[in-house]
Amino acid sequence: MSINPLTRLLRLVFVLFLGCAASIAQTAPCPTAGENNGFLGVQTIRLWPGDAPQAKGKACQDIPTLTIFEPAYGMSNGSTVIVMPGGSYKNLASIHEGREFADWFTAHGFRACILQYRLSSNGYLLPVPLLDARRAIQLVRARALDYHIDPNRIGVIGFSAGGHLAALASVRPVAGNPDADDPIERVSSRPNFLMLAYPWIGAISSDTSHLSYCKEFNLMDQCEALRAAYSPDLFVTKETPPTFWFHTTDDPLVPVEQGLRFYEALIKAGVPAEAHLFTHGPHGVGLGRGDAALDQWPQLLETWLRAQGFMGPLQR
Repeated sequence: MSINPLTRLLRLVFVLFLGCAASIAQTAPCPTAGENNGFLGVQTIRLWPGDAPQAKGKACQDIPTLTIFEPAYGMSNGSTVIVMPGGSYKNLASIHEGREFADWFTAHGFRACILQYRLSSNGYLLPVPLLDARRAIQLVRARALDYHIDPNRIGVIGFSAGGHLAALASVRPVAGNPDADDPIERVSSRPNFLMLAYPWIGAISSDTSHLSYCKEFNLMDQCEALRAAYSPDLFVTKETPPTFWFHTTDDPLVPVEQGLRFYEALIKAGVPAEAHLFTHGPHGVGLGRGDAALDQWPQLLETWLRAQGFMGPLQR
């Protein structure tokens, strides 16, 4: 039986379609339990290929990482946010101050990266967490072409202790060494914008009437020297990136006055800064936790990001 030319053409198209589908299926990442989440647009990488500086071992707690979340295909705005969860430098609130915000940012077109920095409860006192934060920013900037992002649109957001770390990384960046063997060390660690949610700005304090890093980690005899080196409000300059700050005035764990000191330093230095203070609310509210008032702060953040130009399309 002869086959007419139209039927033959349709069969050829069908065969080619199957071949293309098979090719796509073979090249797509496959999920492997506990190891590979590439098919979800998520990957976790080390900040350093080998041991991190001052590493005390090779366990998970000794390996700082970035978990990177991609926005949906075609939705990227070219900006990146590095998320620094809180936890008093004892642990990481990796869900309500990590994953929930990574999802929020990717839904708005950002590439989001959650930083797992080394904790003081595991023996990594300051400045080690600061080394991790700086490296995370440098790594993202150095790989901007690979990630299809703008190296001048990299922000950090920090919560509580992560807010202290994000602010510290913003006011005490390293410029980058163009002659470094490691290409990641050649670029600056200065973020382009800073976002703070109930930040523990006054963490380094000998005043034990509120939460004190010095007291928590038995460093009272070194506290004044540590305060002089690691209090973000002492290092604000006109080069500090534009800042968004949110806090509640009756925060029972981190007094709002700590953030006010940082905000006042920003204004004095001429840094564009926006503050949103809510009358009531506990510490660690994340996205708002269903509170009628506090649920509004992510929308205020979105408005600020749009006004700063970090949510527009990437200009090529």
